[in-house]
Amino acid sequence: MALKKKKTQTSSSRKLITAVAPKNAISEQYRTIRTNIQYSSIDGEMRTMMVTSAGPGEGKSTTAANLAVTFSQLGKKVLLVDADLRKPTVHHTFQVNNIYGFTTVLTKQTTLEKAVLKSQEDDLFILTSGPIPPNPAELLSSKSMEQFIMDAKEMFDYVIFDTPPLLAVADPQIIANQCDGSVLVVYSEKTEIDQAKKSKELLQNAQSKLLGVVLNHKEIKNNDYYYYYGTYGTK
Repeated sequence: MALKKKKTQTSSSRKLITAVAPKNAISEQYRTIRTNIQYSSIDGEMRTMMVTSAGPGEGKSTTAANLAVTFSQLGKKVLLVDADLRKPTVHHTFQVNNIYGFTTVLTKQTTLEKAVLKSQEDDLFILTSGPIPPNPAELLSSKSMEQFIMDAKEMFDYVIFDTPPLLAVADPQIIANQCDGSVLVVYSEKTEIDQAKKSKELLQNAQSKLLGVVLNHKEIKNNDYYYYYGTYGTK
């Protein structure tokens, strides 16, 4: 998602359109995605979910952040976890420090309670990546990860993981196997069909429930904005 550049807006505020302009058409699309996720949980509430993409630069981090905002706007306690332990961005988006975070909790250097940061949005909390580890996949496969999810579910209504691209590393498959569902972001006219199909297969191999696919960067002109919104579905 992108907006026409304006001098009065920072890069982070443009990414968090659901927070700075909740009545904007783009924000409404994110709320539609949120609603579709809620309706997809017929067999049980989707409390833990991950957002990923086939490759880099396809908008998965922006999607994860805005989804987290929209869920918090329901009055639910939401934790956004930066689980991209190779190229983390959540601390930039929310303009918070990254001294402690996900990795320091998993390695038991600090507790989840101490590492979580309150965002400027009501009911939205941030867990940055923390220091980048030498062994992300092993860390995510550890018993500490299982304990982390249990602890997070006790403290929050929803836990949303922003993960690396599926075709780049094994990390998102590991996380997908431990979450209630996954959202795949694809970039209009950039993500190749074969890449999207391969990503879906990887999620299926991880026994993850694919909640839907967000089509990002579909350009529509509307007044001063160039905005992009996603159709949502599992096909």
